[in-house]
Amino acid sequence: MLITVTLICLASIVVAFFCALRWHSTIIRLEEERQIHFQERQIVLQFMHSFVDAIGEGVSRDELFRRVVHSAVISTGALSACVFELRGKELVAASVEGLFPPQSQLPKGTNMQISTRARFIEGILRSQKIPLGQGLVGAVAESGKGLLLSDASSDPRIIPMEDPALVMRSLILVPIRFQERMIAVLGIANPADGSPFTQSDFSLALSIGEQAGLAIHNLDLMDAQIERNKMDVDLALASSIQSMLLPKEMPKCKALDIGALYLPAQKVGGDLYDVFMIDENRVGLAIADVSGKGVPASILMAICQSNLRHLARSGFSPSRVLSDLNSIMREEMRRDMFVTMVYVIVDTAEGTLTIARAGHELPVMLRRSLEGGLEPVFVESEGMALGMARESLFDRMVEEKTIPFGKGETFVMYTDGITEAVNGHGAQFGSARFVEALKELKDLSATHINESVFDRVVYFSEGVGQADDVTMLTIKHL
Repeated sequence: MLITVTLICLASIVVAFFCALRWHSTIIRLEEERQIHFQERQIVLQFMHSFVDAIGEGVSRDELFRRVVHSAVISTGALSACVFELRGKELVAASVEGLFPPQSQLPKGTNMQISTRARFIEGILRSQKIPLGQGLVGAVAESGKGLLLSDASSDPRIIPMEDPALVMRSLILVPIRFQERMIAVLGIANPADGSPFTQSDFSLALSIGEQAGLAIHNLDLMDAQIERNKMDVDLALASSIQSMLLPKEMPKCKALDIGALYLPAQKVGGDLYDVFMIDENRVGLAIADVSGKGVPASILMAICQSNLRHLARSGFSPSRVLSDLNSIMREEMRRDMFVTMVYVIVDTAEGTLTIARAGHELPVMLRRSLEGGLEPVFVESEGMALGMARESLFDRMVEEKTIPFGKGETFVMYTDGITEAVNGHGAQFGSARFVEALKELKDLSATHINESVFDRVVYFSEGVGQADDVTMLTIKHL
C-alpha cells in the first residue's frame, strides 16, 4: 500500500514538473513573439523615417528604390533583393542588391566564373522584361497580393539555375503600391543563414512594401510639384499627405451624427482628427494639435496618425492608447515639439463615452438637464501632452473617465484655433463665447454646428487673418 501511495506521489510530482516546464516554455515563447513584434515595429518606423528624410533631401527615384532593396536585405537577413518597377504593362528590374536570381533562363554557355559576376547578373536582370501577369513577379503585380515561398526549391514555378549561387531556396514577393496604383514588386531571396523565410519575415516585407509605396507616391507628387513650382513643393507635398490621412467620410453609424471641420492656417497644418469604427457598437474619435506649424508639424502629425490608427483599432482603452502613443512618439519627436490630444470611445449600445486627454483643450458636452433642456459643461480629465515626459510620469498623469452619453446629447472637441482667435483689438474669442455659441446652435446638425461656430469666429475676428489651424469634431447622439 505504501509503495502504491509513493508511486502516485511521484507520478503527481512528475506531472506537475512537466506542466510547469510547459508553462515556462509558453511564457518564453510569448515573450519572444512580443520582442519580434516590437523589433518589426521599430524597423518599419526607422524605415519610414529614412524615407521621409530621403524625400526631404530630394533623392531620385532610383535612390529611393536602392534604399528599399537595402532595407529589405538588412531587415530580413537575406542574401539579395530586387525591385521590379512596373513600366506600362511590363516589369523591369530597377534596383538590385546581391545575386538575385534572374527570372528567366540564362543564355547557354554563359561563363559565370568572371570576376564581375554580380554586375553581370544585375545586367541580365535589368535587361529582362516581365509582362504583367507572367511568372511569379508578374502575377504578384497583377493581383496585388504578396507571396511567401518558404521552400522555393520544390516549386515548379521557380526558374532552375545551374549556378549554386543563383538557386532560389526561399522567396518573398510583395507589391509596392499606393491605394489602387501598382508601382513595383519587391523580391527578397534566400536568407543568409540557410533557413527558410518565416511568416514574420513576410509580414515585415509587406510593411516595407506598403511604406515604400507611400514614399514613392509622395516622391512622384513632389516631382510633379517641382515642375510647376519648385519653391512650393515641400508645402504642397505635406498638404497632400495630410489630406490622404484625414477621413474621407464618416463611418456609418445610425445612432450618431458626426461632423468634422478642418481649416489649416497655412497650406499644411499641425491639427489632426480621426474617426473610425472599432466594432459595430463602438466608435473611436480623436483630435490633436502639434506644437509648431508647417512641414515639420505635418510630418510629425502623419507619424502620429499612423500610430494612433494602429493602436486604436486594437480596441485598447483611451488611456492605454495615449500611454502607448506617448511611448512611441517620445522617441520620434524633437525636444521642442509635443502633441496634445483627446481620444474618446463612444459606445452606442451602453450609451456611454469614455475619454482620456493628453493636455488638450477640455471638450464640451451639451448634457440633458433636469428641466429637459441641454446645458453645456466642460468634460474634465487630467493628462499631459504626448512626448513631454517618460512613460512612468505620463501614465500616472493620464486619467480615463466614462460618462453617460444619452440620446439628444452632443459632444464637441476642438483645437485652440477657435478659442484663441483674436480680433483687431487683441481680444480672444474665448471659451465663454464658444460655449454660448454651442448652446444657441444645439438644434443644428453636427456639420452645421461646426460651420456656424466658425462663421461666428470669422465675424468676431473682424477681418483679421486666421492665425492658427481650426479643427472641430462634433458628435450628436440621435
